Amino acid sequence: MGKKHLVELTEGERAYLVEYISSGEGKARSLARARILLKADAGPRGPGWGDADIAEAVEVSVPTVERARRDFAERGLEAALRPRPRPERPDKRILDGEKEARLIATACSAPPAGRKRWTLRLLADRLVELEVVAAVSYETVRQILKKTSSSPGCASNG
Repeated sequence: MGKKHLVELTEGERAYLVEYISSGEGKARSLARARILLKADAGPRGPGWGDADIAEAVEVSVPTVERARRDFAERGLEAALRPRPRPERPDKRILDGEKEARLIATACSAPPAGRKRWTLRLLADRLVELEVVAAVSYETVRQILKKTSSSPGCASNG
């Protein structure tokens, strides 16, 4: 059975990939894809290996080989070496802008009685108590506060 996406490299593309791999500069994923394309090359100078053989040699999965072939065929050499940008997933965000504002306002308010300052866990628990969210991890709280210039015990509290 023939391959759906045949890889046939030009001499220039082949030379570029060999140089790219030998430089060792680049992300591991891009270097692996370069190796995949060289082994998949069905042109006159290429070995034209099958997906399973390439996957074993490069130590990746067969679907990775298939994606590299497809990306080369559909988008070209440079695009095949670079990862596609991942789309933002606003539906997966636990705290939107309004909820982030509530978090920051809480972080800048006076800490609970008996506490000197807010901790990430206390802030996460307070957001649940205030019914801002059903559940939130302290790590999510940390990431949001890191994005802002505020910190627990804001300057306005003094």
